[in-house]
Amino acid sequence: MDVKLLAVVAALTVMMIYVPPSQAKPISLVERCYCRSTVNNVPRSYIRELRFIHTPNCPFQVIAKLKTNKEVCVNPEVRWLQQYLKNAINKMKKSKQAN
Repeated sequence: MDVKLLAVVAALTVMMIYVPPSQAKPISLVERCYCRSTVNNVPRSYIRELRFIHTPNCPFQVIAKLKTNKEVCVNPEVRWLQQYLKNAINKMKKSKQAN
């Protein structure tokens, strides 16, 4: 009986040594939203680029990269951002109709 137990422990030890660790992130990190808080008052002249993230577990998120290379989350309900999105959608519709 001791020989069988020793064999099982040895096999588990060998498996732990030679099996590579998983590259997947823990579920708690995968489900975490990028934007935990948002700002309402970022001047448009400070923004270098906008990124839009939509994931199943998080609300619509807008990340603004500023000219200082800092990233901030912008409230998607801000009026200038809503107008920007409307204009972008209309521009896409017009380009599809032209083709």
